[in-house]
Amino acid sequence: MTDEHINSQADLERVWRGLMEPLGFTRTSLWIVFLHPDGRPHKTLIEVPVPDGRLVPDPTAPELLDLLAEWTTDQVPGGRVAFLRTRPGRGGLDRSDRLWAAALYAAAQVAGVPCEVVHAANDDRLVPVPLDEIDSLSA
Repeated sequence: MTDEHINSQADLERVWRGLMEPLGFTRTSLWIVFLHPDGRPHKTLIEVPVPDGRLVPDPTAPELLDLLAEWTTDQVPGGRVAFLRTRPGRGGLDRSDRLWAAALYAAAQVAGVPCEVVHAANDDRLVPVPLDEIDSLSA
């Protein structure tokens, strides 16, 4: 992980790009980094491979909630979480990217952990998925 402080969405996107470029993915994964209150990322980058056919994570899954609570209590007290979903494919955000982001925001909220802007990446793009991008799902 970088020693660069992450204090904005642009900082976070720059860090994700540094970690993921060149883009190109053979499977779907969820990447998680925890940030200290001062914006320093924890040295551990967590990759969770997503089984084929898994459409959207359950925001109330005990494994995810326990991970968020444990890390922000034990490893990065008072910290926040940043998520990146990577997948094969090309083009802009699709419905599954937005559904994933919605579920990740919800999981962080249920766990009571502050969440950075969720990002999504595929074979040719790495982009933020802000909350207003997922508001359109209910419309």
